[in-house]
Amino acid sequence: MKKIPRFLVGLSLACLLIILPACGDNTPSRFEGAQQESIDAGSRNTAVSKDAVKGAGFNQFFPVSEGGYERVFTQEKDGFVEAVLKESGENVALLTVFDTVSNPSAKDDFADSQGEINGYPLAQKGSQATALLVADRYQVSVRSSNDSFTVNDREVWLSKFDLNGLANLD
Repeated sequence: MKKIPRFLVGLSLACLLIILPACGDNTPSRFEGAQQESIDAGSRNTAVSKDAVKGAGFNQFFPVSEGGYERVFTQEKDGFVEAVLKESGENVALLTVFDTVSNPSAKDDFADSQGEINGYPLAQKGSQATALLVADRYQVSVRSSNDSFTVNDREVWLSKFDLNGLANLD
């Protein structure tokens, strides 16, 4: 029996490594296709308007911690800031400011407003949230995290925001 020279074995393996992948199915799986579609859509459509105020620009308008209440910022991104309001260490409400330039339909809730705080239209958003529309652009809201935090409490905390300062934000 004759031995095959090593260089021929190596050459044969190299050819197989080149040829075999070319014979395979290069069609992306449905998951890879969906991932690419999502990436492509994201590059065309952004959820936040380029004109939205930077989140950090809103922080100065939030009420400060006082009495038994502590304000803790939890999220900040373009067009939005969120803070938790704690009483004796327990979350009682969520305070937010949202720039409606990214979602103008958010202003629709205030079209038939029957109330106001400091001249800004007031809207109840379900049973747990109360909001204001400031300067026809910024939605300031307080959402109860605890049933003991009432509509009246939400309105009191809305009035503690620097609403006029926010209205003059450039």
